[in-house]
Amino acid sequence: MKFLQKTGLFVLLVLLLLSRPMPVSGQLTSQPSNSVEWPNYGNDAGGMRFSPLKQINMANVKQLTVAWTFRTGELELYKGTYAEEKAAFEATPLMVDGTLFFSTPTSRVFAIDAATGQKKWDYDPDVYLRQDLSELTSRGVSFWPTPQVKATASNVAKRIFVATIDGRLIALDAATGKPVATFGKAGSVDLRQGIGNISVTSPPAVVGNTIVVGSSMGDNQRFNYERGVVRAYDALTGALRWSWDPIPRTKGDAGFETWKGPNVGQTGAANAWSLISADAERDLVFIPTTSPSPDYYGGERLGKNLGANSIVAIRASTGKVAWQFQTVHHDIWDYDNASQPVLLPFMQNGKTVPAVAVGTKTGYIFILNRETGVPLLPVEERPMPASTVPGEEAFPTQPVPTTLPALGLQKAEAWGPTPADKAVAQQRIDSLEYKGIFTPPSLRGSLMTPGNVGGVHWGGMCYDPESGLLITNVNRMAAVIRLVPREKLAETVKNDQALLRAETGMQSGTPYVVKRDYMFTKSDKGIMMQTAPPWGTLAAVNLQKGKLEWEVPLGYMMDPEKYPQARQWGSLNFGGAIVTAGGLVFVAASLDGHFRAFKTQDGSLQWEVPLPASGQATPMTYQLNGQQYVVIAAGGHGKLGTKLGDYVVAYRLP
Repeated sequence: MKFLQKTGLFVLLVLLLLSRPMPVSGQLTSQPSNSVEWPNYGNDAGGMRFSPLKQINMANVKQLTVAWTFRTGELELYKGTYAEEKAAFEATPLMVDGTLFFSTPTSRVFAIDAATGQKKWDYDPDVYLRQDLSELTSRGVSFWPTPQVKATASNVAKRIFVATIDGRLIALDAATGKPVATFGKAGSVDLRQGIGNISVTSPPAVVGNTIVVGSSMGDNQRFNYERGVVRAYDALTGALRWSWDPIPRTKGDAGFETWKGPNVGQTGAANAWSLISADAERDLVFIPTTSPSPDYYGGERLGKNLGANSIVAIRASTGKVAWQFQTVHHDIWDYDNASQPVLLPFMQNGKTVPAVAVGTKTGYIFILNRETGVPLLPVEERPMPASTVPGEEAFPTQPVPTTLPALGLQKAEAWGPTPADKAVAQQRIDSLEYKGIFTPPSLRGSLMTPGNVGGVHWGGMCYDPESGLLITNVNRMAAVIRLVPREKLAETVKNDQALLRAETGMQSGTPYVVKRDYMFTKSDKGIMMQTAPPWGTLAAVNLQKGKLEWEVPLGYMMDPEKYPQARQWGSLNFGGAIVTAGGLVFVAASLDGHFRAFKTQDGSLQWEVPLPASGQATPMTYQLNGQQYVVIAAGGHGKLGTKLGDYVVAYRLP
């Protein structure tokens, strides 16, 4: 994920036959026949986050009880460092062969017994916590070989791949946790070599014998950031197979003419820090790319900037682009494609079409043909406000889906618990530039809705193939962005004390420094939101009907005892949801530290329990020895100020 360096409170079939057999260095226990795994971050490689399990259902979900709790000891590592301020336990475990595999914020990897929670092994990559990291998280690991490869090569040593926060791709023996000596250099590939100071926060995609990995980097400190390359490595040897830069660098590259300016070649980022989806049958990986550097000023990279803020389908075997679809033109709002593209079936004219669903921070959902990138539901280019900043040229139009509802805060409305509080909020809104969605940054200060933490964030979406509902948790929080001429920064901040609280991005190489804030106030009474609730929701979209099926508040972030309506106001949330054939949606994510289950059909709350620490992670579920479990990482989020911990908690029926 891309954050300002000065963080504040708010600061997720086989392609190739094996070239040679590998000796088995260890054996995992065979999976019992009455068990159901969770082998990828989103269960399937296309990220639907759907489980066919129904042992836990609406009739018995209230009976769920803790099966076991595992502690990683992570917090002990943070002592003497500033890690707690940046750490977030966002991992989703995998379950394969009766074992759970997951990573901690410092990229340590654990294997534990899925039935008992007892540790089998752990691996510590020894990340140096005093280095300059914009964040400290790891959303999980990847398992190789995939089920398709297993069917053709049963004598291959199984591996766990972890891409670390300090820029390494490491292969571990799944049975022992030891680095695979024949992969890269003693089990590791240096992802920073030839690129620069990058991190990785999401698990790699696995397609046959190819491991595809993106990158994460702090942003808004300078114009010429590292290149946001996506790379593919041989799962056996660690050899580089291909590398792809989202920004076209050479005349003749697709989209080259959409990047303009004398210094445009120095532009960095447009990286893929979120989850990459894979369709092995079609030899495709789907890359969600982000804003070019820096996020809020594009005067050094004028034009549409194709390749950035796009969903790009790449041939997994060659690295060649099959198609690309841009969700935001010339991004100056930090509208990264933060969520995993979801590969799902879509009915069109009575036929099932392979589709990819794209949820965005703008709250727009695009449904594209998986093979061509052509929208399956209408998208039109609509005029948007022009920039008033000297040197900037906001793109005159933006793509807008016309059938599906827009999620998130599409219009700012002042709010406060008292008339006086509301008046203060209205006064603040009136002091800012605001022309609706895609209001450009300004020297006066601009109000941005849905904002960079709004709409569909890294928690992403899940899809229930039985009901046809696309379900996602949503943030509804406006950002306040102000560009300050570099030579006037000290004077401007001195004369405007409100800017002292705002985050600062130096944006070196451009004429402006960016100050970022949000529509809330903070005092001894706590955080007071200034836009109308709900501030966080869980929503279900019926893709075939093109309508919002339901939307309900998710959690709370103000004290319900002091504010009786707080449970209807929702909470900011980070982490995703999963859906099961039992008719349930499981999600934590909210700032109140609870784990919940909702009815898929109508969004009604069915179950909630407090976690030992806040759950800013996506849960998972599996069946082992005939028993269904639901598991969540509960470790909190330093930047959000939620309760930290080191827990992995499993629930099951008595």
